[in-house]
Amino acid sequence: MPASTPSSEHIADSSVLRAALRREKLALRMAQDEKTRLAHSARIEAHLSALLLPLPPQTISFCAPVRGEFDAGPLAALLIEQGWTIAMPIADAANSPMCFRGWTPSSTMSVDRHGIPIPASGPAIVPGIVLLPLLAFDARGFRLGYGGGYFDRTLAAMVPQPLTIGVGFELGRVADILPQMHDIPLDAIVTETGVMRHAQDYRLLA
Repeated sequence: MPASTPSSEHIADSSVLRAALRREKLALRMAQDEKTRLAHSARIEAHLSALLLPLPPQTISFCAPVRGEFDAGPLAALLIEQGWTIAMPIADAANSPMCFRGWTPSSTMSVDRHGIPIPASGPAIVPGIVLLPLLAFDARGFRLGYGGGYFDRTLAAMVPQPLTIGVGFELGRVADILPQMHDIPLDAIVTETGVMRHAQDYRLLA
């Protein structure tokens, strides 16, 4: 799946320290050589597969990769073969929760308002599991994204709450991302080093 670049709206954040951390971690991720990125991505995919494949087939969402992110597309295709339903988040409007649209490897793709690939059409779907890309994360399960707040607004509006799994590289680990009031800790985070569970959610008990 082709990578894209988030628009400027994704990097608006009132916290100077968090904005500096965002720039630092993005630069580190972009500086990874291709061999290292692919090796780390293969390990992430293996850990995610071990976490997800034992679960009963259900609905899961993932994002198209941007700026050197892990690409969950191949794993999503494998999950479809195992009976899962796949969705992708759609950012229709600024300062609003996202919706989710069904995806398969044969879906005709378009781009959203930020130039990120999304299914051009498909059924509206509410996922029970959400894979969230991250720039940085801490030991409490808090995630730092691009700063647009899309996932924060979306997760806050979802009832029931989905299982949330942050996905990124170990280089994003920090002592404290200085979470704000709206930040929601993730249930688990997966990097090339393994799976870090932050909630005793029965859905993660294989």
